[in-house]
Amino acid sequence: MPINDWLAALLLGIIEGITEFLPISSTGHLLVAEHWLGARSDLFNIGIQSGAIVAVALIYRQRLVQLVRDFVSGESRDYVWKLGVAFAITVALGLVVAATDFQLPETVGPVAWALVIGGFWMLGAEHLAARKADNAEVSWRVAILVGLAQIVAAIFPGTSRSGATIFVAMLAGTSNRAAATEFAFLLGIPTLLAATGYQLLKSLHAGTAAHEDWTLLGIAFVASTITAFIAVKWLLGYIVGHRFTAFAFYRIVLGIALLLWLPH
Repeated sequence: MPINDWLAALLLGIIEGITEFLPISSTGHLLVAEHWLGARSDLFNIGIQSGAIVAVALIYRQRLVQLVRDFVSGESRDYVWKLGVAFAITVALGLVVAATDFQLPETVGPVAWALVIGGFWMLGAEHLAARKADNAEVSWRVAILVGLAQIVAAIFPGTSRSGATIFVAMLAGTSNRAAATEFAFLLGIPTLLAATGYQLLKSLHAGTAAHEDWTLLGIAFVASTITAFIAVKWLLGYIVGHRFTAFAFYRIVLGIALLLWLPH
């Protein structure tokens, strides 16, 4: 196996791990990176998300255990049901989208526009959320809208699942950044696991999984797990005293650069 293939898989895994849970769009960054590192299968791109899921599950392991333990006593039942409803909305609408075969062209142009528009939207959302009283409660309205936001992010590459869900939660009433981020990240665990499982079954049924280079996918998976753990740990500390403004400006600058310098 050429060393370049190993290096490309490693870099793609690092990019996935860094960008999956930061509000800057992992899908968008992977699409752009593949212009230089070579295109990968849907199974590869979705499969390496599992590394980021493992990292987040490790970081939130105590919270997950607490939710399960308190669900029995009823203390966390309401919160878990809200996660379940948001996930169910995502799955149901995701299956509808899959059945219609709707898919935007995976080219740089739409990704760049999504980065720019999302950046300005984040700036506006931060401004509006800052005017609300601090609230860490996740309402049913928040849960439903966050579930819908995940579908929007899945349909439009460059939107960012984490960014869409965090800011929808903040605008819908959970103005506390840490609380909104936690709900978005916990919801991401079953959502990304379901997406990975669905794509794996789809590939097995189509017979394409047999042609997948599992060694390269494994390299990218490990790289994604390690970098996602570091990135999420850093983000959770960062948002304690900072807004998401820096990520918004990054998205805008990157999007404009892509529109100006790369073929669409």
